[in-house]
Amino acid sequence: MGVNLREIVEDVKQTIEIENLAGKIIAFDAFNILYQFLSVIRDKDTGEPLRDSKGRITSHISGLFYRTVNFIEKGIKPVYVFDGEPPKFKEKEIKERIRAKEEAFKKWEEALEEGEKAITYAQATSFLTKEMVEESKELLSYMGIPVVQAASEGEAQAAYLVKKGYAYASASQDYDSLLFGSTRLVRNLSIEGKRKLPKKEIYVEVKPEIIELQKVLENLKITREQLIMIGLLIGTDYNEGIKGYGVRRALEAVKTFKNFETLKKHFKFEEYIDEVYNFFLNPPVNENLEIKFGEVDEEKIMKFMVDERNFNEERVKNALERLKEGLRKSKQTSLASWFRKT
Repeated sequence: MGVNLREIVEDVKQTIEIENLAGKIIAFDAFNILYQFLSVIRDKDTGEPLRDSKGRITSHISGLFYRTVNFIEKGIKPVYVFDGEPPKFKEKEIKERIRAKEEAFKKWEEALEEGEKAITYAQATSFLTKEMVEESKELLSYMGIPVVQAASEGEAQAAYLVKKGYAYASASQDYDSLLFGSTRLVRNLSIEGKRKLPKKEIYVEVKPEIIELQKVLENLKITREQLIMIGLLIGTDYNEGIKGYGVRRALEAVKTFKNFETLKKHFKFEEYIDEVYNFFLNPPVNENLEIKFGEVDEEKIMKFMVDERNFNEERVKNALERLKEGLRKSKQTSLASWFRKT
């Protein structure tokens, strides 16, 4: 779900072309992007996800493979960051998500029985299993794409990669990485292109947008600590927020009360709110990192995609050629840049 800061970052976000990120390492919140694929890659009428001959869901595999090839072809160097152990105070949010998915599943079944278009309900049932996570990592390893295992939340780890210079920006549809201190956030990278509006026969052009943390803070005349306070007021994945407080009203309150200690005296937050605030400010991260792009293992990819999961052989081969060509150009660009610097 994440914290919704859309209204207060509108003035500083920049729409860009995907090619503007060529040569840049981008840290993707893996769970965020995989859930998108599980939600979107479905039969448009029944809402059924893509499956192989054994009945295993493969929507996430399809999206991850072909979208990653597209990134590489456009010059982007993706690094996928996978969630670790969630903090204890996220348990309530996790249980609520499970309850919402169960409710959506019932509505999906009812829609199918009544012959209605069921994809809207189906999309809300998406669930990422441990098996899906492991096979996603396996595929990426065959593609030579780096995987980072987060100590806790993926967005916190991605933010750390950006702050430390391992990556140029974090990529997610959520805004949480800004609270975690990512200096740049890129949105819409995984859904760029023409997209159909929900429940309407209208298509819109979706382009990537970049948001710089420093510009957000300067525009709002606040600190990162105060940005976290705004999140706490409107609600995050870890706390419910204060009733009646949207992001604009929260901004006013933060400017009035200035700091976290004063804010706590005026609002009734959860007892563990200090833990949430400090989690955003100094989240647990994996510091033992090596971001290394490997070689493409065509044989293993063909076995994984075609032999084991029934993907179209010709289409996979064509994608592999694009992947290799993209990596070749990327290496040439990197080498040319090195010579220019020397």
